[in-house]
Amino acid sequence: MTTAAKIPADQLAKLANADTQRLAARMAQDVFAGAFRQAATVDAAPDVGVLGEVAGHCADWCRAGVGDEARALRLALLISGLDQWGLAYTQAFKLDAIHALTALIGGLRTRLDAREDTLFQQFFEQISEVESAAIDFKVDLRRGIHLALWHAMAACETMEQVEGIVQPLGSMMVALDEQMPELGWRLLADALANIQIALLSDLAPKSPFVHEGTQQLFASLRHALPQDRYQAIMAHAGQAVIAWQQASRHGAA
Repeated sequence: MTTAAKIPADQLAKLANADTQRLAARMAQDVFAGAFRQAATVDAAPDVGVLGEVAGHCADWCRAGVGDEARALRLALLISGLDQWGLAYTQAFKLDAIHALTALIGGLRTRLDAREDTLFQQFFEQISEVESAAIDFKVDLRRGIHLALWHAMAACETMEQVEGIVQPLGSMMVALDEQMPELGWRLLADALANIQIALLSDLAPKSPFVHEGTQQLFASLRHALPQDRYQAIMAHAGQAVIAWQQASRHGAA
């Protein structure tokens, strides 16, 4: 494997270009954050009014796609993103479910008629099964998930809490590499590069545990991944960090 390996063409790009895919990833992150805040309210039922408003906003964005296929793909991207955020957080924080998120996804699906639902399912499966499908969406989505959990780790107050997040985060990264044997390493390289950039910039969390937790995460990946895979990931991440440093120096100059 080389870091110069070419990425196969994204067959979904004609229906959702890179900007649309990245917007879908950001929307999924923002919508999930709102649903998770609701879930953090102990013993509170999901706010049906708020969820309905959010679902309406998401539906409006999906309807803005040009043609039935583009609209179905937008919804598939959003729900795929919400699913992955939900799975990551239930694993990392040992939750049984995130009821507000479940209700929101259900509300989006119930708006579809039979034909729309068939198109949605086709695109949802394609995103899941074809590595290069919606690759720009996948890169942004996983970057957001991994960085969010890394920041959560950095906010911990004890090393026991740190380890409680590092372990599932590392497991998620290894699982992603297994699920995407051709391109998963690129998604991991992107996330690890952004973690290193955060440590080198003013964006690093002010925590006594951030460096130790990060070292544990990198060590767990080095141990769990094949050596050539890990080296390719770190080489690709290193190139991104160097490019960021050069751009920063150029900007300062």
